[in-house]
Amino acid sequence: MFDRPDQGDQAILVCLDFGEADYEEGVQECTDLVRSAGVSIHGVLRGKRSRPDPALFAGKGKVEELAALVRASEADVVIFNHQLSPGQERNLERALQCRVIDRSSLILDIFAQRARSHEGKLQVELAQLSHLATRLVRGWTHLERQKGGIGLRGPGETQLETDRRLLGNRVKMLKDRLVQVQKQRHTQRRGRIRAGFASVSIVGYTNAGKSTLFNSLTKARIYAADQLFATLDTTSRRLYLNQDCSIVLSDTVGFIRDLPHTLVAAFRATLEETVQADLLLHVVDSASSMREQQVAAVNQVLAEIGADTIPQLMVWNKTDLRGLPPEIEYDDSGRPVSVRVSALTGEGLELLRTAIALLVSNDLPQEPNQKDPDCDVTI
Repeated sequence: MFDRPDQGDQAILVCLDFGEADYEEGVQECTDLVRSAGVSIHGVLRGKRSRPDPALFAGKGKVEELAALVRASEADVVIFNHQLSPGQERNLERALQCRVIDRSSLILDIFAQRARSHEGKLQVELAQLSHLATRLVRGWTHLERQKGGIGLRGPGETQLETDRRLLGNRVKMLKDRLVQVQKQRHTQRRGRIRAGFASVSIVGYTNAGKSTLFNSLTKARIYAADQLFATLDTTSRRLYLNQDCSIVLSDTVGFIRDLPHTLVAAFRATLEETVQADLLLHVVDSASSMREQQVAAVNQVLAEIGADTIPQLMVWNKTDLRGLPPEIEYDDSGRPVSVRVSALTGEGLELLRTAIALLVSNDLPQEPNQKDPDCDVTI
């Protein structure tokens, strides 16, 4: 019989090297994720492997080393910077006698902490339950024994079958509620279209400075912090670019490498603001050594949600950290393709406004008489 240990907040990180060129950057990102979750790090276990071990992922010898490290540090949770199968997770917990979570579970936990709106909480719960459903198949073997449960299950139904059925019912309810949210967004979007406003969404890697840029442009006061996934809920504001041009600007959740597919699916309603946008501001942390990989990761998620065909304006943020002057880069046809800015200091924001106006002005009428229904409203 196997009962899962309780969750803890004193962690050992496991970051194995499978030959990736950006291994060190991945270790740093994992460290940032764990700290964003509010967990104390008591050690980082490294190692090289050609491929994962089918049963323990890290191999028997490395797991023995990990167990000794857990006992010595009195850690109560082990976090793998990798995707674990339900069987591997179960075997590791038996060997280590402490909670084991993988990268996907860690990201889901951070999202659960950050969700503030009703919609955000629904989406996070749906993602968590979708992730849990795979663990009910093989990871929770103690649930296969039959238990009494008056009023909860039919004759002969095992605890595992009951949990699976109740989980399925909850998932269906959450999906139904999110359909209603989706309908509300469609209504709001139609109102913007009738009012003649172009829709511009800010996208980018987590902690690239999207919310800081949004606040600097719109004078809003949404939460912005130097931490991963500080923003989960989409917020929209009307932004005047010049006397003849205004848009609806939306701040969206940040992306990350290996973003769990269950999370992408659950946040599809929120990400529709991205899919339906007329222009994407792709914000990049220009001071990051991983900026090229981060751009590729964002584009991969955009492709998954069907937003890869929407025009993009690259916004190279945090240029103050690199000592670079603000600048607009144009292609051969005179179309802006990138802007260098510092959202924190405000340098280059007027150039960014100019670039956005050039890209959307052909699709915008003169200043409309009808007020945008989403103006100054957090969605």
